[in-house]
Amino acid sequence: MSAGKMTERIAAKFKSKAKEAAGTATDHDAERARAEAERAKADAKLAGVHARNALRQ
Repeated sequence: MSAGKMTERIAAKFKSKAKEAAGTATDHDAERARAEAERAKADAKLAGVHARNALRQ
């Protein structure tokens, strides 16, 4: 195998790995955002419960 072909194969391998890593980061960021939204929703619900309880007293 020529040095040029080897270089092309190695470059292609690293390019695919970089694309995969970028996709994983994007998926991870999206999952983190969804989890953060769920926590905010739960916090808002809890605040509403506390407000209702405070009004009852």
